[in-house]
Amino acid sequence: MPGKTVVDARGSFCPGPLMELIAALKSCQVGDELEVLSTDRGSANDIPEWVRKVGHEHLATHVEAGVWHITVRKAK
Repeated sequence: MPGKTVVDARGSFCPGPLMELIAALKSCQVGDELEVLSTDRGSANDIPEWVRKVGHEHLATHVEAGVWHITVRKAK
């Protein structure tokens, strides 16, 4: 059963949240979901764009109390 990892990048600015996601992806299995928490608005665009470019799956993005929640699935 796939797992879910939370990458808490709050307080970090671009490209920090993306770098933290990339590091977390290395230790995950294909099919695992990762949720990035970021207070950097740019992450809401940058992370989904990078995820699609490299062949993973962007599942959802929403903002809650000033924190962006970006969920991706490792596809390869």
